[in-house]
Amino acid sequence: MAGDDSVLEDLPPSAKLVFKVLEYDGPLTQKRIVEETMLSARTVRYALERLEDRGVVDEDIYFADARQSLYQLTCETDETGAEADAEAA
Repeated sequence: MAGDDSVLEDLPPSAKLVFKVLEYDGPLTQKRIVEETMLSARTVRYALERLEDRGVVDEDIYFADARQSLYQLTCETDETGAEADAEAA
């Protein structure tokens, strides 16, 4: 998790919240992230842009509704978190 903290360090609180929601709830659409975080759609879009710029979040096609995108943490971020959890145990 230490690697995640350095990546998120200077991001706005909204981006950190979106990161944590994706970390705990897995891949979500923007609409679902808005519901989970109770942030405005514009704030979530901004947060996702910042996270994508850092290479922490990937945008993919949501096959259930192609008009929406599915956002998830990158594989590198998932592995880092899993390694940190394993070391803590």
